[in-house]
Amino acid sequence: MILLNNFYDISEWTQEDNKVHAIIHIDPAHDIFKGHFPRQPVVPGVCMVQIVKEMMEQYSEKQLLFNKGHQIKFLQLLVPAKDDAIQVNISASEADGIYAVQADFKKNNEAVFKLSGTFKPL
Repeated sequence: MILLNNFYDISEWTQEDNKVHAIIHIDPAHDIFKGHFPRQPVVPGVCMVQIVKEMMEQYSEKQLLFNKGHQIKFLQLLVPAKDDAIQVNISASEADGIYAVQADFKKNNEAVFKLSGTFKPL
């Protein structure tokens, strides 16, 4: 896991059947924000995709590769703040080793990111 316990932490994790609900906190002092962007930090989209990947690896207990992004939407800028809680919701179904995933991030109950795609084992 590249970003877990470095770029973000998980404070709550609930997993049932094919769904994961988590609360994460992004570190606004992380070095990545020195370049993205110095005066107005914004969570890079690739980091949001990586967070979903890492959570899917925790869910599936397998190392995964992001295989296809059918739809990826960045609905609002995700500006990190020290005590902000980001709600992450993931639903996944597995067929022939491929995980079809729907994920979203919400901040203050407003959607900021949505992903529909597939992950496959390495």
